[in-house]
Amino acid sequence: MITPYAQFDFKFHSPRTEKSFEVTFSRRSDSMPPEPEEVKHHPASLNQLLLKQLISNIPGKTPLVRFLTRELSNIDRALAERLIKELGENFSPTMPISELGLNEIRILDRLLKEARFGKPKGECLSPAGEYNLRLGIMKELRPDMVATHAESADAFEGHPFIVEAGVSLGGDNVRNGLSIYRFANRIPLLFEQGNDIVTKTAQDIPWGQYKISASADRIGVFCSIVSTKIPFKGTGKEYIGDDSLTIKQSVRKAIQSCCVQLKTKLARRAELKSRQDRSRNLKRYIPDVANAIMKFFESVKTPTVSAEYVRQMQTGTLTKEVLEKKLAQHVETSDRQNVVELGSIFGYVHEQAEFVHLAPRAETDMYSKPILLQVMPAGEGATQPPQVGIQFLESLRVNREKPGIEKVATEDNQVPSK
Repeated sequence: MITPYAQFDFKFHSPRTEKSFEVTFSRRSDSMPPEPEEVKHHPASLNQLLLKQLISNIPGKTPLVRFLTRELSNIDRALAERLIKELGENFSPTMPISELGLNEIRILDRLLKEARFGKPKGECLSPAGEYNLRLGIMKELRPDMVATHAESADAFEGHPFIVEAGVSLGGDNVRNGLSIYRFANRIPLLFEQGNDIVTKTAQDIPWGQYKISASADRIGVFCSIVSTKIPFKGTGKEYIGDDSLTIKQSVRKAIQSCCVQLKTKLARRAELKSRQDRSRNLKRYIPDVANAIMKFFESVKTPTVSAEYVRQMQTGTLTKEVLEKKLAQHVETSDRQNVVELGSIFGYVHEQAEFVHLAPRAETDMYSKPILLQVMPAGEGATQPPQVGIQFLESLRVNREKPGIEKVATEDNQVPSK
C-alpha cells in the first residue's frame, strides 16, 4: 500500500506440489520517492556524544566559529559569534576545537539545546508522496472515496519529519468504523495499535462535523511518518508515542485536511442524489398529471386560452402519450439545467465541455460512447481555468474499412479539439 511503485513476487515451494503457489503484487505507479540528500546536523538534534564525534572527524586546528558554521546547519557567522560570546570568557571565535574538553563540550551542548534555530529542511527525507499513497489505497482497498494530504516538513527535537495522511470511505473487506493503517519511514507498524499516536489522534477527530459516521461508515485512516528520528515506544519499536505534541498536531492537521476534502465530495454526492430523487419523483407522477390534464381539456366547453389544445385533442394530435412524452422532456431539460447550476457551484466549467470520440490504436477495439472532456479550474478560487488542447494523431486513426465505425479523422488525419 505504501509502495505502489514496487512489484513483489512471492513463491512458496511445498514438499507437496499441490500446496505450492506463487503470488505477484504488481506495481501501480512508476513514480519513485525522491532520493534523500545529505544534510548537516541541526544544532537542536545534537548531544554530547555526537558533538565529540563531529569534533574528532575534523582537524584540531579548526576554529570554533568555523566548526559551528561549516559542520552545523542554520548557523551563520553572526549567529555563531553571538553563541560563542554567550558561552563565556573561556571561549573565543578563533579557539581551536582541539582545546574543547569534556566540560566545554557539555557547556556547548547545553547552549545549543537552549538556543532557538530555524526549522531543519526536509531534503534529507524520502516520503512516499501523496500521489503514491493515493494509488496504493485505491489499489488495495478500492474505496468509494479517498482523499490524501501531505504536511510540510516540521521538526521534532531538531530532526525533520513529514506526515502524509489519507482517509477513505468504503472499499473491499473494510469493516464498519475506523481501520487504522500506520507507517514509519515507509515500514508498516503492525502491533500496539491502540497506543499509537495515529490511532489516538484519529479517535479524537470529530468525524460528525465532516458528514462522516465513525461507527456506521467504513473509514480507512492511513498515516505515514518519515523522519531521521522516529519517537518509537516499546522494546520492539511497535508504535509511536503520543507524547510528541508537534508530531501529534501535524497528524491531526493532515487527517482533518483529508476530511475537509471528503466533506466537499459527500456534499456534492448528497446534492446530486437529491436532484436525482426529485427527477424520479416527478417522472412517477407524469401519467397522473397527463391524465388530469386530458380530463380538464375534455371538460372545457367554451375554451378561450386553451382552444388550440382542445382542437389538437379533438383531432387526435394531442394524446395522453404525447403529453406524457412532452412532460418527460421538460423534466429532463430542467435536470440538465440543474446539473449546470450545481456544477458552477462546485467550480466546474460546463461551457467548455464537449463530446469527442476516441479513436483507438487497435482496429478491433472501439469506444462505444463519446467521452466528455471537461476543463477544470486551476485550483480553489481560480477564476480563469487553464486552456486545454487535445489532438489525435494519425496513429489513433479509426480503420475506415471496418463496418459500423464512423470516420472521425479530419484532414491530415487529425481531430482538433478545444
